[in-house]
Amino acid sequence: MTKGRILRAKHFFARRNMAYLAAASALFMGASSAHAAGTLAGTDIVNIAQASYDGPSGTVTVDSNPVTITVDELLDVTVVSGDPGDVATTPGVSAQVTTYQVTNTGNGSEAFTLAADTAKTGDDFDTTFEQIVLDTNNNGVYDVGVDTVYAAGTNDPVLAADESVTVFILSTIPATANDAERAEVELSATAVTGSGTPGTTFAGQGDGGGDAVVGSTGADGADSGFFVVQVADVALVKSATIVDPFGGTEAVPGATITYQIVATTSGSGSLVNLTIADDVPGDTTYVNESITLESAALTDSNADADEGSFDGTQIAVALGTIASGQTRTITFQVTID
Repeated sequence: MTKGRILRAKHFFARRNMAYLAAASALFMGASSAHAAGTLAGTDIVNIAQASYDGPSGTVTVDSNPVTITVDELLDVTVVSGDPGDVATTPGVSAQVTTYQVTNTGNGSEAFTLAADTAKTGDDFDTTFEQIVLDTNNNGVYDVGVDTVYAAGTNDPVLAADESVTVFILSTIPATANDAERAEVELSATAVTGSGTPGTTFAGQGDGGGDAVVGSTGADGADSGFFVVQVADVALVKSATIVDPFGGTEAVPGATITYQIVATTSGSGSLVNLTIADDVPGDTTYVNESITLESAALTDSNADADEGSFDGTQIAVALGTIASGQTRTITFQVTID
């Protein structure tokens, strides 16, 4: 064969092989380009060699036998906490939620076993594990009675390549937890087919009929969410000043008593719907419209927009939600009968 014919044959072979590769790529390009681990498990990679020569009637080509290689399944998974930061909680409450996202970063469909660890070392206290729940309606929020309680080996989530599922861990906070203490809660996910040192092979167990090979994550992943206890308290300090009808400070009939209540919040949390109330003492008469908050007058009516009210026997001031480290001062007056 002349040098020119050899070059033409080489070019022909190259074009032919490129055509086969292009056809294979066209079949799987949409799926493989989207997946973290590349070509989908079970994909057949086919290659055929050709020879050509000049025959009496023109160029003759001869194909080799096809060589087919089935892409093995790569077993990989990641777990990432879905909470933007520590989840605020209080002592003694149940059904407290930490959120995670489990993603199949392998290249085949795979089931994953889930496990929770609420006894991690190095944190301030341990929560009591209640249950793992799968986000059935895919809204990223735990919905009681809607989302599915997880049972290992029964409803292990099966994820396609690059597919994710949101998972919740429900915990009970011990009554002994203290303000500002943190608890770590870990979720782990492990490929049902197998896990271990990267490169470990499970012959014939891959998605699509090939082998399953443990990827760089070890086919198991884990991440932690954290609870932080936020407790708030309020201290009340009450005092009284007296002005008698004679300009003195004696507690005689007709004298006016001004009661002052100073409310101070403490801790790291907030008090929700904080209301300060005080009964009008016996042998005294309430002075109408005498309630103040931070020296601003409040009305006695509970039907208006301000915080004060008087129901005939008791004054009340509704302070709403008050963060820790705040002080509110309330006053009201009575006269001695």
